[in-house]
Formats: sequence, structure tokens, C-alpha cells
Amino acid sequence: MTRPKSRRRSSAAAGASAETELQLAFALFNEINIIAQLSANLMERALPHGLTLSQFSVLNWFIRVDDLATPGRLSRAFQVTKGAMTNTLARLAEKKFITVVADPDSGRRKLVRITPVGRQARALAIESLFPELERFLTEFGPAAVRTQLPALRRIRQYLDELRAEPPDADAT
Repeated sequence: MTRPKSRRRSSAAAGASAETELQLAFALFNEINIIAQLSANLMERALPHGLTLSQFSVLNWFIRVDDLATPGRLSRAFQVTKGAMTNTLARLAEKKFITVVADPDSGRRKLVRITPVGRQARALAIESLFPELERFLTEFGPAAVRTQLPALRRIRQYLDELRAEPPDADAT
């Protein structure tokens, strides 16, 4: 994990400068949080099949990361309790978007896999976002997105390395 190096300051002005830099970092995180809230709401309103953002996120994880996982692995990946993830998985299983089966190598553990119907639902969900994404690109332009994306990815990677385990996550 890469952490920023500390800088030494030796005056009251340096203390004020550090406070200003900390306020700047806070302002960045505050904007990211507000953007996360607003974009989540925008996405959830557009999602088909009565999908919630958390359900879509799980389907998206299966496409991006791996097509097989345990509920424990998913709860750690999303930093939610095992109970919250179990609830999300139950809703997805009801819609036939995932399967949850007993792990043949373990008496307790479950294995979760996205289904072809789940893959189609995820693709349709992304397509349902196209009108909003087109409006966004009209307002900001692809060049601005290309410019910002690397910095946002670095921030995400940094925060991903710092994340803590949820309180009741286990290996199941």
C-alpha cells in the first residue's frame, strides 16, 4: 500500500498551509461523496427489473472480477455485513440472476454464480443508463471524462487498499 509521504513544516504559516491542504482533501472527498449519492440515485431510477443499485453492483462485480464467489467474499468486496449480502443475493436468486449452491468441498460454504439471465439483465441495465450517459457526455464531453478517469481510478485504488473488513465477514 502506497501512502503519501509526510512533509515537515517549521512555522505557523506551514501549519496554516497544512490546514488548508487538509481542507482541500476534505473538499475533494465531500464532492466525491455527493457525486456518489447523486449518481447512485440517477442510476437506480434507470435500472430495469426492479434492480436496486446494490443488486446491479453485484451483477457488475461478477462480470468485472470473477464469475464465481462465496457470499463471504462478496461481503468483503462490498464492505457490507454477511447478512446484508445474503439479503441482496436472495433477491437476485429470486429473479434468477444468480445461482446459490452448496460448495461440494465444504459442508457450510455456498457458491454464487451469475446466470446467463443475470448477464443479460446487467447488459440491459447498462443500456438503460445510456440516455443519462449521453446527456452527461453532451454536458462534459468525452475529453473531460478521459482526463478525469485516471485520477479517479488512482483514488479508488488507494482507497481500496485502505479498506477495512466488515465486522461479521468470514470466509463462507
